[in-house]
Amino acid sequence: MTTASPSGFGARYLETVGERGRLCAGIDPHASLLEEWGLPVSVDGLSRFADICVEALGPTAAVIKPQVAFFEVFGSGGFAVLEKVIRGCQAAGALVLADAKRGDIGSTMQAYATAWLDDVSPLCSDAVTVSPYLGFGSLDPAVEAARASERGVFVLARTSNPEGARIQLADADGRGVGQTVVDAAAEQNGDGSATVGLVVGATRAHGLDLTGLQGPILAPGLGAQGAAPADLVDVFADADAAWLLPASSRGVLRSGPAIAELRSACQRTRDEVESALG
Repeated sequence: MTTASPSGFGARYLETVGERGRLCAGIDPHASLLEEWGLPVSVDGLSRFADICVEALGPTAAVIKPQVAFFEVFGSGGFAVLEKVIRGCQAAGALVLADAKRGDIGSTMQAYATAWLDDVSPLCSDAVTVSPYLGFGSLDPAVEAARASERGVFVLARTSNPEGARIQLADADGRGVGQTVVDAAAEQNGDGSATVGLVVGATRAHGLDLTGLQGPILAPGLGAQGAAPADLVDVFADADAAWLLPASSRGVLRSGPAIAELRSACQRTRDEVESALG
């Protein structure tokens, strides 16, 4: 498959993965992982965890995906650490994808868009995950904000959890609900900006037609969830590999807390992905 020269977020994305390789490294400071690293389950432990991740992954991964929930659980102190992670990773040259899975309507969705995609906010990232299950049109404020600032939104289409199938594969006018999300995203990307990406799990066959998307596909599930780099070619046989962004969180993070070992795990996973995708 060939990829047209994109503008906006798509150009930034392809440049970064072209330089650093196709891997999204997750930062998931789960309580059990803090303990495995010998850190207290507290804001201080979270801050130390974050510092290690930024130093190890920021200069290495193309995209870094902090899981917002694991910062939010610590309240305002956790959000302060998250702000530090976002700025630190961006300063090191990585794109930051905030895994917040926001979804709402009207002015509330607009507020989420401002929080994650507008320079006025200390949480402003390069992209954010969003949920379309209040209707794809409910995401318009986020899509518009992302397009205006050359940032991106990644829309949940076919997630890696088995419970998602009941909704995502349900029939909607002769198409699965997940496919309607794909088609709506492809329509938004008709301007060449690749503003709208998708989240499609790498752990199983997804049953989607991804050929017309022309935008990035976040593929979570590498490592701890069971997907291997060798699986990617079959699972995403109809997708443009240039846009595919496999993601690993715990699979990389379990190599910490030593910075050199964590960085090496990220590089090794990236190299395995690149070898598999060709």
